[in-house]
Amino acid sequence: MAEKRVIQVPALERAAAGRKPPLSWAVEAGGFVFVSGIPPIDPDHGGFLKGTIEQQTERALENVKLVLTAAGTSLDKVVKVTIYSVNSANFGRINSVYEKYFTQNPPARTFVTVASWPLEFDMEIECVAIL
Repeated sequence: MAEKRVIQVPALERAAAGRKPPLSWAVEAGGFVFVSGIPPIDPDHGGFLKGTIEQQTERALENVKLVLTAAGTSLDKVVKVTIYSVNSANFGRINSVYEKYFTQNPPARTFVTVASWPLEFDMEIECVAIL
């Protein structure tokens, strides 16, 4: 039976202190890393980055990189991405940042519009990567 390993990401743990719901940043199982929805958490100052959708996208992707590194993998091993945004009009603006992170052989991807979150951010990104 496959084992499950919870991935610890100290920089995000510190930044989300007191705000993180009962979830793991990522879980490794069966040769895959499943990354939870990662919002634009500011690992240097705590809380959420409150900026343009481009700035939030870049911060969320940098956080995804932190999580993947902690798990022992990287963006080039991502096979599936789901982007959640509070406004479908953000699609092109998010893509303008996203394409800088996945320049060759991009992963499969879904873009989902959501009504809102209980916290102050406008987008988050989840993904699945291979080890």
